[in-house]
Amino acid sequence: MIYFLTVNYYSTPLVEKLIASILLNQEESYQVIIVNNSPDDDSIHRIKTDSILILESGENLGFGKACNLGLNWIYSQNPQALIWLINPDAYLLENSLSRASLFFENHPEVSILGTTVYEPTGKVWFGGGEFIPENGTIIAQDFLSVELESKPYIKTNWVTGCSFIINLKKFTSCPLFDEDYFLYYEDFDFCRRYAQEGHIIGLTKQISAIHKPSSITGTIPDEKIKHSTYSYLLTLEKHTNKWVLLYRLSRIAASALISLPSHTKISINELKGVLLYWRRFVL
Repeated sequence: MIYFLTVNYYSTPLVEKLIASILLNQEESYQVIIVNNSPDDDSIHRIKTDSILILESGENLGFGKACNLGLNWIYSQNPQALIWLINPDAYLLENSLSRASLFFENHPEVSILGTTVYEPTGKVWFGGGEFIPENGTIIAQDFLSVELESKPYIKTNWVTGCSFIINLKKFTSCPLFDEDYFLYYEDFDFCRRYAQEGHIIGLTKQISAIHKPSSITGTIPDEKIKHSTYSYLLTLEKHTNKWVLLYRLSRIAASALISLPSHTKISINELKGVLLYWRRFVL
């Protein structure tokens, strides 16, 4: 059984497109779990069926905390399942479910598998994640053209939460996101924590998804900048050292102040993110 897990935040039309793409893959048994982070939007309930369950969060919990609601529910039902975590603004190609099932039959050693993610134009949006702890660099790369041509998967530092599959059989307890994060970098943190426990984080070209970037967060650009800044600093705190953190924090703050006259809105929201992070130490 494959469980799809997605978080709705005023994105019912996008979720409907995702559901339609899943319905093209009926050769495998599945269930869709939607965590509703916009409880005052009743439109999401119109797509509920026997195979589509909606879990109400009661408020906007942020991405990671909302995912944890779904992860805990699925784990309580089937601790041996595959969980395909996917954004509501992404959708599947045909045969995706059968390919996912076959992949884990052949490679049961993988704990977290990132799928290749393409933009609607066919451009690779995510093809592997790199992390350089010595300077705090966290970037998305494209390892596909070279490393994945002759391999079923490669090991990678992290994979995007836009589309990855969790193999619950590899975990002795339910894998969860760090709830210190509200939005952004929680997928990186998730992968790095479990990699440190010995889990294999893989990336494959055999399974893919299509994603339209910023379909949801693009509607709230100020919040996007603020939370991205905060979460990046939080990630440096958790996965680098204090000198890298202080260096990056100083650079972000200085750059925002210098750019304030010419890029006022962006700079203000970057500074809001810095202040939000700083509150962790003063409150």
